[in-house]
Amino acid sequence: MQMPLLTEDTAPDADSGCHPMFVSVPSSVEFNKLRKRLLRQARQAIEDFAMAKPGERWLVALSGGKDSYGLLALLLDLKWRGLLPVELLACNLDQGQPNFPKHILPDYLNANGVAHRIEYQDTYSIVTDKLPESSTYCSLCSRLRRGHLYRVAREEGCSALVLGHHREDILETFFMNLFHGGRLAAMPPRLLNDEGDVMVLRPLSFCAEADLTKFAAAMRFPIIPCDLCGSQDGLQRNLMKAMLDDIEKKMPGRKDTMIRALANVRPSHLLDRNLFDFAGLSLDAKTPH
Repeated sequence: MQMPLLTEDTAPDADSGCHPMFVSVPSSVEFNKLRKRLLRQARQAIEDFAMAKPGERWLVALSGGKDSYGLLALLLDLKWRGLLPVELLACNLDQGQPNFPKHILPDYLNANGVAHRIEYQDTYSIVTDKLPESSTYCSLCSRLRRGHLYRVAREEGCSALVLGHHREDILETFFMNLFHGGRLAAMPPRLLNDEGDVMVLRPLSFCAEADLTKFAAAMRFPIIPCDLCGSQDGLQRNLMKAMLDDIEKKMPGRKDTMIRALANVRPSHLLDRNLFDFAGLSLDAKTPH
């Protein structure tokens, strides 16, 4: 079932009703444009990659960072406007990190009437026990977290786990795979998990990180920093981020061009024999270019 895209008629309107999360947002033209742009981009990703089926239930992963807050707010906004026919359940995985402020997320979600589940699993001790302090924890931490979120999705009857990865996350992953993995791969907007029972969705695939940062500040989200991996320096992803920012500064608009390129692949112009039958090419065959 194809749902309508965001239009001028469904764009944010300060005089119309809104989800409680948006009651005290700025009324400036700048914020309204930002909000509309993010809504349109999220809706485009949902539409382009056939994410939503009416009646489904989605588990929205909420870490307490700017991206996951933005994801939740935009999905709630779309749902409020009748543009997202699914049920949303926010979920925070409390991983047992020292000094984690356990009250912030439940208080915020309760105050805004957001259905949620807080799940406690001490993955922090597992990560720090298995890896030396000099190691980067992100990969193992992410795998452990994802496994628990899949389980919660099953327990809650959710068909999809929704993550807050944005445009820059996808591009950084692409270049990490290119430079360090020797493969062309990124983060797909829609992916079936290995067990084949939970869909992974990334509705922010077209959204710029800078826009999400501005959105989070305007929305006054109670941000919770990650004290586990966020404090580690020298991560390869940080190098990719700096490289992309430098390219964008010197050649504005390149990030948008690169994200479009990931959706515009020419297998016959690459070197992967599994994607294109080079051996089958002949002078007599009419091969599309």
